[in-house]
Amino acid sequence: MQKIVNIVAISSGVVSLAVIGSGLFVYLQRDKLVDNIKSQVLKSVGGALPSLVDMKMPKATGPAMAPPAGLGIPR
Repeated sequence: MQKIVNIVAISSGVVSLAVIGSGLFVYLQRDKLVDNIKSQVLKSVGGALPSLVDMKMPKATGPAMAPPAGLGIPR
């Protein structure tokens, strides 16, 4: 019975160390991981965007719109 308890305790310690180690790795490498994911997303989405932007963008724009006067509270 003692051997089983020892095996469970050792395996519990190993799992705890693995969780702490992987969490520490992700915490220390978070900037690199985020930049990597951003670049992958931009590569996959960027291929479709140029043709969509060329088709949807107007050739010219109108004048700037002025905000309404006052606080915008209805009377």
